[in-house]
Amino acid sequence: MAQEARTRINENGRVVIPAPFRKALGMNIGDEVVLRLEDDEIRILTMKKRLDRARRLVRKYVKPGVSLADELIAERREAAKHE
Repeated sequence: MAQEARTRINENGRVVIPAPFRKALGMNIGDEVVLRLEDDEIRILTMKKRLDRARRLVRKYVKPGVSLADELIAERREAAKHE
């Protein structure tokens, strides 16, 4: 079920995200968020949620047990040998 709340935009263009919403989304003071304009709506995502989503998308194309970080490190070390 969707949660809904009403709030106002202040003179500086700021909007307060209600505490229950912040808690439900795991948002904390100082967290970086991404605002996205989509289908005439503003969507707010935490950077953590956005990174989690990106990791899930990438993981679909990587074989189980393969570490992309380890592959990158190995490639960089090999390139450094030839410099």
